Amino acid sequence: MSTAIELRGVEKTFGITSVIRNVNLTVAQGERHALIGPNGAGKSTLFNLISGYMKPSVGSILLRDQVISGLPPFQINRRGLSRSFQVTNVFAKMSVWENLRCAVLWATGHRYAFWKNIDNLPEVRDRTAQILQDINLVSRRDVPAGLLTYAEQRALEIGITIAGGADVILLDEPTAGMSHAETERAVALIRRLTEGRTLLIVEHDMSVVFGLADRISVLVYGQIIASGTPEEIRGNPKVKEAYLGEEVA
Repeated sequence: MSTAIELRGVEKTFGITSVIRNVNLTVAQGERHALIGPNGAGKSTLFNLISGYMKPSVGSILLRDQVISGLPPFQINRRGLSRSFQVTNVFAKMSVWENLRCAVLWATGHRYAFWKNIDNLPEVRDRTAQILQDINLVSRRDVPAGLLTYAEQRALEIGITIAGGADVILLDEPTAGMSHAETERAVALIRRLTEGRTLLIVEHDMSVVFGLADRISVLVYGQIIASGTPEEIRGNPKVKEAYLGEEVA
C-alpha cells in the first residue's frame, strides 16, 4: 500500500523546550488514522508541522513521497492536503453558500477578476451545490455562517476542507463540544466524506476514535509510544498506563 504522509525523525523545539521528539509516523493512502494523547502531548503542533504552519527543527515530512517540510501552507494545500482547526474557522458574515463557493473558486483555479460574474460559472455552482448537499446544509444555504449552530459550523468547516478536492484530510478535534447525538451525525458525515481519501484525525472522544480509525497512534510528551489497529492499541499496556487507563476497559 502506498504512503500518503510520512514523518521521519521529526522534532520541534521552542527555545530549550522540546515539544515534538523524534517522531516517525506513516499514514497509508486511503487510511483513516487517529492521533490521540493527553492534553499538551503535542498533537496540534504535529498538525501544524504537517500542514506547513510550522517548520520542523529536525527531520522531514513527506506527502506521497515528496518532501513538504518547509513549504508554506498554500503550497502544501495545492499538493492535495487540507486541514481543519480546533477553533471553528469560517467567514461569519458570509452565507453558507458563499463560504463554500470561496473554497471551490480557489480550487477550480479562478482568481479575482471584477469583470467576471461568478454566478455564470457552472462548474463552481455545481461543485458548491454538491458539497452543500453532502454536508446536509441545503436548508441553511443562505444563512450567515455565524448564525449556524456549533455543530453546523463544524460541518461547514469540513465542507470547506474538502471543497478543494484534497485527497489527504487533517481534522483537528472535529467533534469537540458536541452532544452525543451531534457527535454521531458528525462521525457519519466524516466517514462518508472521507471515503476514498486519507484521513488523519486528532480526537479526544475515544468512542469516535475506536469507531472511525483503521489505525491509531498515541503521542505522549511529544513522542509516539505506540501505533497499531484499534484492537492493538486497546490492549497495549504502555498505552493504558500512559493515557487510556480505564477509558478502554
